[in-house]
Amino acid sequence: MNIRVMVVDDHSLFRRGLTALLAHEPGLEVVGEAADGSEAMRRVKDLQPAVVLLDNHMPGVRGVDLLPGLLELAPTTQFIMLTVSEDEEDLAAALRAGAAGYLLKTIDGQDLAAAIRRAVGGESVVSAEMTHKLVRVFKASTAAAAPSVPTCALVDDSALLSPREQELLREIVRGASNKEIARTLSIAETTVKIHVQHILRKLKLSSRVQVAVWASERGLG
Repeated sequence: MNIRVMVVDDHSLFRRGLTALLAHEPGLEVVGEAADGSEAMRRVKDLQPAVVLLDNHMPGVRGVDLLPGLLELAPTTQFIMLTVSEDEEDLAAALRAGAAGYLLKTIDGQDLAAAIRRAVGGESVVSAEMTHKLVRVFKASTAAAAPSVPTCALVDDSALLSPREQELLREIVRGASNKEIARTLSIAETTVKIHVQHILRKLKLSSRVQVAVWASERGLG
């Protein structure tokens, strides 16, 4: 059964291009579009898509401000912000409001399709470029609320990783993409992907975001 996707963006050319792009991805089906907040509310209610790709900056309204109402209309829908904004406050506001992810419009088409599938599977999806900003938001939100944990009590977990995997870990926390990591470490991008898979398996985590937070909690970022 195809994953039903809806696109909300005020730029018609972008909507059409995105719809055409996703049409070539197996298992995905764009079932509707909306150009503004009121249309988005109506169409989400009627269509009940599995995933909504939601622009954050539209005339008269921010996508993040629509999220509470949209979630009330479609509580099982996964809402992913798809935006040009790299502002960490926008990122934090979106995740606090219930977004399942925050992706930049520069994302590769195949990576976007993969993110949609992961969001349907219950994962939070955040662009690699935003990962380090998410860690900063996480640190800021937990610093006052939780007592500090001695780093020595947690760092031992990093022994699960090989020296090369620890190098990759630092790059992930920095927010580097697989392509950037490959260039920095002078290895193939496919090798980076394999290392990332090994890191996720060893740490029993399911996403790069979780890896970044894990490292931040242990003073490894």
